Amino acid sequence: MSKWCWIVVVFWGTSVWAQQWPDFRGPQANGTARGPVPLRWSETENVVWKTPLPGRGWSTPVIWQRWLWMTTATEEGKKQFALQVDAQTGKLVRQVLVFENPQPEPINPLNSYASPSPVVDGQRVYVHFGTYGTACLDIHTGRILWSRRDLKLDHKEGPGSSPILWQDLLIFHCDGMDVQYVVALDKHTGEIRWRTNRSVDFTGIDPDFRKAYSTPIVVSTPQGEVLVSAGAQAIYGYDPRTGRELWRLRYRGFSNVSRPVLAGGMLLINTGYVRAQLWALPWKHYRGEISPKSVLWRVVRNVPRRSSIASDGRWVFLVDDRGVASCLELFTGRRVWVKRLGGNYSASVLLAQGRVYFFSQEGLTTVMEAGPEGRVLARNQLADGMMASPVVAHGALFLRTRSALYRIQDSQGHSLPAGR
Repeated sequence: MSKWCWIVVVFWGTSVWAQQWPDFRGPQANGTARGPVPLRWSETENVVWKTPLPGRGWSTPVIWQRWLWMTTATEEGKKQFALQVDAQTGKLVRQVLVFENPQPEPINPLNSYASPSPVVDGQRVYVHFGTYGTACLDIHTGRILWSRRDLKLDHKEGPGSSPILWQDLLIFHCDGMDVQYVVALDKHTGEIRWRTNRSVDFTGIDPDFRKAYSTPIVVSTPQGEVLVSAGAQAIYGYDPRTGRELWRLRYRGFSNVSRPVLAGGMLLINTGYVRAQLWALPWKHYRGEISPKSVLWRVVRNVPRRSSIASDGRWVFLVDDRGVASCLELFTGRRVWVKRLGGNYSASVLLAQGRVYFFSQEGLTTVMEAGPEGRVLARNQLADGMMASPVVAHGALFLRTRSALYRIQDSQGHSLPAGR
């Protein structure tokens, strides 16, 4: 691998990997898990506990040691909550009312008023509801430490993009039909540290084609950290300290949901609606406008518009909205296998223990060998389906369905430590 290849800036020891899932795609923000993950389950097999959840919310839980946090809302969006669950027992410890909205805007029927996922550090959890507000809560007491509701935008379809933590900043996208920018808040106070408008000239572009719902990642280069941020019509690189734009790659796409993934020195980019394409950009020291000729390969068939992909550095795994799963060769884009799984898919792909997990909106999880053979290892059915993405910690798989939260664990899984 070239010395110029980029790698995710956050590194975790094995013990930390095993105890935390601080971001909706895990410790490395790419859907990769370490440690034991169950292969088989059902409503009656390998379920340690199942906890019914109030309200309607598609946010993925995050976990720090013993505590799971997620968000939910009333069906019509007039109240939005943060939920705290004891990962050991499944008990719903707290339901904190964060925001009330007298007249919430309409949303897409597939969406909820609590779809952006929280992020958590050792002391605080940060919940985000898009235009409805952002808040910081004490991880142990549930007390709201700060909140702000002034960063307004027209989502049209409802909120979707999740925040991330980097050093002492909470960073998130505000890509609406009316405004398009990235903002960084001081995680301790909620004050704005920087705000950067998207540099694409949206003059003459239909407002519907200006919005996006993707979540950024921070990666490291020999020249320093870069915030990689996909919006409508372009993906950008910013200096996460200041918000200064470093580079930009144009494409024709909008309403991006799928998160960028860095693997094997390749940045994998989903261009979004109308017809999603997957682009592979080899990494080197980019500055300014990146030519589309720099893109190594493009795939246009069976690319998801909602779920995020996963890669082990050799193969790329993805499932489109209608349940067609694919394996691609990372360095060529060559399609190795295609499998029709059935159903509909929004949850992101999980890689763990040499396996790839696909989670359907109808409650079916298909587990396959993470390699070029495409061998199906298990099919696991739950009573309800998933919009949220999977969580792995403490030798267990935590799955949020539309109606409940599960802890799934086989006999070789590990228990959580007592206390905090």
